Amino acid sequence: MSTLELAAARKSVWSRGTARLLRRPTATIGAAIVAVFLALTVLAPFIAPHDPYEQDFAASLEVPSAVHPFGTDQYGRDVLSRVMYGSRTALLSILVADGLALVLGCALGLIAGYYGRWIDSAVMRVVDVLLAFPYLLLALIIVAVLGPSLVNSMIAIGIVYTPQYARLIRGQVLSVKTTEFVLAAQAIGGHQLRIMLRHILPNSFTPLLVMATVHAGGVVVETAGLSFLGMGAQPPSPDWGSVLAEGQGYFLTAWWIATFPGLAIFAVVLGFNLLGDALRDHFDPRRRKE
Repeated sequence: MSTLELAAARKSVWSRGTARLLRRPTATIGAAIVAVFLALTVLAPFIAPHDPYEQDFAASLEVPSAVHPFGTDQYGRDVLSRVMYGSRTALLSILVADGLALVLGCALGLIAGYYGRWIDSAVMRVVDVLLAFPYLLLALIIVAVLGPSLVNSMIAIGIVYTPQYARLIRGQVLSVKTTEFVLAAQAIGGHQLRIMLRHILPNSFTPLLVMATVHAGGVVVETAGLSFLGMGAQPPSPDWGSVLAEGQGYFLTAWWIATFPGLAIFAVVLGFNLLGDALRDHFDPRRRKE
């Protein structure tokens, strides 16, 4: 088979797999929500009706209208524009925090599962200690040490989610490292690092993809939570958690300030959870429906 034929065959398999995945209603709804979320992060500077930082005290606490569809906050800033720009912070937190957790968790899980013995015990005891803390409490401790900021909050959340990835990849490695192709690579003298990265990790990546998708929604919630507590993004950043914190004191008189960023968080979390569940079912042979 030529290179072009092989590429065409792979593309065909990918297309059929994608079509089969999108036939699931949960996948379609989740993918649509995530697509809108991603579009907002890219198009926010072009479609936002107002500058999210511009203050107009003459228009403060205006109810939703044609000029300000989501109303204005106590400083006269357009809530819709701030929610749109907040999607960029949310996406950045997913990329940094979830990516950091994925990389650190994979490294720890690969080392622990492949080498075993005392290395496995040492790594897993550290993981157990981290898992013993409530997520938000551990994140608060880390941010308190590093200092309140958006970057430090993303680092903290990445560390908080690392143990879950480490446990998952360790279990996968323990299963994959006894397969024939790994034993054959060891028998011909393959380098251990090459075996882990070339043979074991690619064959353990599917569960990680599902977990990363599901955790994306959790990262958005945790980032917003730290910002709400004043430990993440700092004012006047249009981060969803910061906007919620600014609107909590006006909830009875100006409900729209906190309601719309809260709905945005809800929608993004729902989208990633639906997509993650669909991916889990898609890759699980026991649940797959042709």
